[in-house]
Amino acid sequence: MPYSTGLKTPLSNFEANSNYKEVSDPEIMVSFPIVDDPEGASFVAWTTTPWTLPSNLALCVNANFVYVKVRNKFNGKIYVVAESRLAELPVEKAKKVAPNGPAADTQIPNSKTKPSGGKSQNVETYEVMDKFPGSSLVGKKYIPLFDYFKDFSDSAFRVVADDYVTSDSGTGIVHCAPAFGEDDYRVCIANNIINKGESLVVAVDDNGRFTDRITDFREKYVKDADNDITQAVKDKGRLVKSGKFMHSYPFCWRSDTPLIYRAVPSWFIMVEKIKDQLLENNKQTYWVPDFVKEKRFHNWLENARDWAVSRSRFWGTPLPVWASEDGEEIVVMDSIDKLEKLSGAKVTDLHRHYIDHITIPSSRGTEFGVLRRVEDVFDCWFESGSMPYAYIHYPFENVELFENNFPGHFVAEGLDQTRGWFYTLMVLSTALFGKPAFRNLICNGLVLAEDGKKMSKRLKNYPQPSEVINDYGADALRLYLINSPVVRAEPLRFKKEGVFAVVKDVFLPWYNAYRFLVQNAKRLEIDGFGPFIPTDQKTLQSSSNVLDQWINSATQSLVHFVRQEMDAYRLYTVVPYLLKFLDNLTNIYVRFNRKRLKGRTGEGDCRTALSTLYYVLLTACKAMSPLTPFFTEVLYQNLRKVSKGSEESIHYCSYPIVEGQRWERIEQSVNRMMTLIDLARNIRERHNKPLKTPLREMVVVHPDSEFLDDIVGKLREYVLEELNIKSLVPCNDTLKYASLRAEPDFSVLGKRLGKSMGVVAKEVKAMSTADIIAFEKAGELTIASHTLKLTDIKIVRGFKRPDNRKEDEMDAAGDGDVLVILDLRTDDSLFEAGVAREVVNRIQKLRKKAALEPTDMVEVFFKSLDNDEKVSKQILESQESYIKDAIGSPLLPAELIPSHAITIDEESFHGISNLSFVITLARPSLVFNADAITALYGGNTQYCQGLQTYLLMRDHHNLKSEFQQGKGKINVKCIENQPPVEVILGKHVFLSVGDHFLNSKSH
Repeated sequence: MPYSTGLKTPLSNFEANSNYKEVSDPEIMVSFPIVDDPEGASFVAWTTTPWTLPSNLALCVNANFVYVKVRNKFNGKIYVVAESRLAELPVEKAKKVAPNGPAADTQIPNSKTKPSGGKSQNVETYEVMDKFPGSSLVGKKYIPLFDYFKDFSDSAFRVVADDYVTSDSGTGIVHCAPAFGEDDYRVCIANNIINKGESLVVAVDDNGRFTDRITDFREKYVKDADNDITQAVKDKGRLVKSGKFMHSYPFCWRSDTPLIYRAVPSWFIMVEKIKDQLLENNKQTYWVPDFVKEKRFHNWLENARDWAVSRSRFWGTPLPVWASEDGEEIVVMDSIDKLEKLSGAKVTDLHRHYIDHITIPSSRGTEFGVLRRVEDVFDCWFESGSMPYAYIHYPFENVELFENNFPGHFVAEGLDQTRGWFYTLMVLSTALFGKPAFRNLICNGLVLAEDGKKMSKRLKNYPQPSEVINDYGADALRLYLINSPVVRAEPLRFKKEGVFAVVKDVFLPWYNAYRFLVQNAKRLEIDGFGPFIPTDQKTLQSSSNVLDQWINSATQSLVHFVRQEMDAYRLYTVVPYLLKFLDNLTNIYVRFNRKRLKGRTGEGDCRTALSTLYYVLLTACKAMSPLTPFFTEVLYQNLRKVSKGSEESIHYCSYPIVEGQRWERIEQSVNRMMTLIDLARNIRERHNKPLKTPLREMVVVHPDSEFLDDIVGKLREYVLEELNIKSLVPCNDTLKYASLRAEPDFSVLGKRLGKSMGVVAKEVKAMSTADIIAFEKAGELTIASHTLKLTDIKIVRGFKRPDNRKEDEMDAAGDGDVLVILDLRTDDSLFEAGVAREVVNRIQKLRKKAALEPTDMVEVFFKSLDNDEKVSKQILESQESYIKDAIGSPLLPAELIPSHAITIDEESFHGISNLSFVITLARPSLVFNADAITALYGGNTQYCQGLQTYLLMRDHHNLKSEFQQGKGKINVKCIENQPPVEVILGKHVFLSVGDHFLNSKSH
């Protein structure tokens, strides 16, 4: 049994396999002189555990190997080893004769010198005297290394044979100490070196120290005795070779001390008897990822051994076994009632110190004494494996509850539990019920420190979890782990920066989309259009806007995908899909719909767009609430305020189901649109044409006429605006702008064609465009008697530029599906559009610098600093409509700034497309029609001045609301010593310079 000297108890096989470390151990070769050998030959055995040599009882060979008897040419010693391992014997050099003295002996038996390079090298050192099969060595006696077990001489100290002896290490001869090796014990039993059932002499105590039998090393810890034993072997002249050996060695998973193999009396569960049923039950379970079930767990079950469930400890669940002193009578307690009935004692607690004193009279009579409980306790993994029924006290209680819900629907644990909890769950449920303990299982990998080592409190090689959560939130940490290799049963090197990346890539875009909704919903009220109440979803489904249709469809696809993947327990696919969805929501729907969401296309259209965004965010929050419970709850608590009858918490809501129509064609068209936008941006970057520079024309080449119809129809305005292009031209003739070229795939054809490759390659490269089209249509082609498939030939599509165009005038980019061609030539009209973009860009940056919110209304004024102001004036007039749409208000001449205007910020710009100018941001200011107001008071200028002063003192927002409530009119009768008047908006006063400016232009 694997034995922990740190815990003083045996461990199960799966516990022993849970903590391997790379360590350096001694490796030595020891000679065992053969009794009555005429040449005085010795067997040579190799071991990495010198501490087991005092307990040696046999040597084991492989009956099928060829062994050789060899003589050392330099010292005359004769050894017997496997022929295949001869090279492992120490290499020695010839003795050099000193000029005036004896030969200098250069023998170096210590393997600290470089090991022999192979069998041929040892021919110089060893002379082969004889060869024979391993079977011929069986039964030969040898002289033991120590005499601690001389009382076993009649049956021990002889050669046996077994197939566990391999040719990949050592000498082909293994020394056997049956008390300290599983195979050693098995082989010695099989060959009657020791007898099964008899007390085996174990010369190492529970602490891992030698007993009094090993007189020279008694009370010495076995691993500390290696060097002393090696020295003793050397002193006896039996050391052939010594050195150090790096290998993987098991350590105790609790005490972190090296394990030894030690014969210990134990109680076992006969797992080997139910192995076939275990394998069959494993087939009935569903694992994520499946390779852990099919490979790792299946292989472990195939090689399952009987499970040692007893432990020599005080604390633990006592084995419910009472045995007589002679071992002939054993009673297993299956309940407290049975123990109380048989013993007559009252049982109040099942721990050892409450029941160890309880005895049971022997059923054979008083002369046989009493039965006492065996001292061992259960392996704690037995308790873990009993969890599905033990936690509800089955079968004593909750019988119906258990039977209706077993096997459990789902369990999750780490990869290391394939040999731990998953295994014990399967073994016990199979033994007890004939079925698996679970139906579905998620197996995660191990979370390691950033340097790839195990996380260690001692090394402090990981950030504090509380620090990570305080900095980035529990939801970010949760998503980071769910979106990592660890949920695919692979290791994760934990990096705090990775959690921050989740905040940046997931939560910030998500929150920005939510904030954009809130800001523009508030703006509706600010503009006097009434509070935002989302339109019902059935009405939204009939929206004619293509992006509304697309995002509604994409949201239903998100719900469908998340439900599908969660049903299949594939957590790791959800976050990448969510990332793509949020990217599309912010960078397509919100970005391309800014005008609609800001109300520039009318109140009705604005409410439709905001309602669409509202339901998309609400549905996304519900779908993601199991993965991001805190973040989604915060968003939901605000979103629910405008929805009557909503649940108090998002976690009370039903999980979303697919509702409404999914438009796969629209989703595909929008995805292709984004692809061609990316391709066009790449062309701009190659030619140093920033997006602020307008271009004449873009040609989109694709064979799908429906897609082209979408691009030049529903999606046209979005493409033109995003890429700053004036014209969009569809083309379904894929050869008009493309050249086709065929190349053989050498990686596929090379081995298959051999010498014919050159001929085939030449003909493939010579294929014409017509040949290539015909090949793609047919799917195969025969050249030089070889049939080539589509996978054998690469079709390369290149851009075919028209003859009258240069590279800097027209360029293209494609992805194998869509080809995008840009006309890069410029003209004056494009220059003016480019300048307008530059001006808008400076205005937006100034707004940001002034820390203005998108809902903050300001007026923008422009003043030219150029000597010739005609150029800027002409450009601004020609681009007036674009600038107004872009900034949400007209760009006003600086001379219109009223004296009472409040300036927010102002900045001068120089050398912008060779123009210099000043941009001023100001709060909306009232503009008065002095003549109309004077007429109100019959020409009384004092009253006129009093009204203007009163209106300027009013809060601008409240004044605007009063005009809206009065349908453009208000009655002013609160000015002392002035008659009441009716003030009409647009006749007597304007709420902004922009309103007055546009009114003046229209008249």
